[in-house]
Amino acid sequence: MNVRAIFIDMDGTLLNASNNISRRNMEAINRLINQGVQVFLATGRHYEVTAPYHKEIGLRTPMVCLNGAAIHDAETGRALQMKTVRLNEERFHLLTAEIPCNVIIHTVNGIYCKETNEEIDYWTNVGQIPPQYIGDLRQANYKDVLKYSVRTGAPSPELSALFKTEAEVINWNDGFELVAPHVSKWSAIKSLLRTFRFSPNEVVTIGDGPNDIEMLRHVGTGVAMGNASEEVKAVADFVTGHHENDGLAEFIERYLLKSYESYVI
Repeated sequence: MNVRAIFIDMDGTLLNASNNISRRNMEAINRLINQGVQVFLATGRHYEVTAPYHKEIGLRTPMVCLNGAAIHDAETGRALQMKTVRLNEERFHLLTAEIPCNVIIHTVNGIYCKETNEEIDYWTNVGQIPPQYIGDLRQANYKDVLKYSVRTGAPSPELSALFKTEAEVINWNDGFELVAPHVSKWSAIKSLLRTFRFSPNEVVTIGDGPNDIEMLRHVGTGVAMGNASEEVKAVADFVTGHHENDGLAEFIERYLLKSYESYVI
C-alpha cells in the first residue's frame, strides 16, 4: 500500500470515550510519522478543542476542523480557509424553537449556544475559551457562522431536511449539523491534497461518523471503525476494530507500517 498521507477523525476514532489518546494509538501514529507518512486530523470539532491533541501527538500539518468548514495552520492556529454558511435566521430559530433541543452555533469568533451542557463544559476546559453567549439565540449578536449544531436527543431527518436547500446537512443519532453547501471533510482534504501535491490514491482516511462518509469514499483507502454505523462501513474499503480497542492502531500496524511487529499489551 503506497501511502503518503492519512487523515484521522477524532471522536470515535483517535480518542477513546474518555477523550484520551491511548498509548497504542500514539505509538502507532509516531511510527507512521517516522516512516515519512504525513498525518492530519480531520474533525467536526472547532480549532480550540482540536489543537491540544494535535500538539500532544506533535503534528505539524494543518487541521481540518468543523467538518471541513475551516482549515487551521499547525503553528499559529491561523485560519487558512473558512467557509461560512448562510441560513434564513428567522426561519431557523422559529423551527428549532418549536422543539426541545440545544442549538450550538460555531462562528469565526467563537461559540454561541442556547444552553450549556457537559460537552460544552468539556470544550471550555480543553480549549480554555468559554462560549461567547449562552441563552436565547434570537437575542445573540453573532455573524460569520461556520457550523450550526442542533441537538434534539434523537434522529431528526424530517426537521433537518427543511434546510437542504440552504446548507449541507449531516444527520446524527442525536440531531443534525449544518455547514455551507458542498462543504465536507473531503472538500477540505481535496484542498490540502492540492497544496501538498498528493494524489487521492496515496491517501488513507479513517473515521466512524456520517461526517466521514465523503472522505472515506473518495480516497485510495477508506477505513471505518468497528464502532461505525453500517452506513459508514458500507462505503469503506476496510473495517477495523472499535475505538475503545485501539482500532486505529490496529489498522496502522497491520497495513501501513513497513516492518510490523506484533504489539504486546
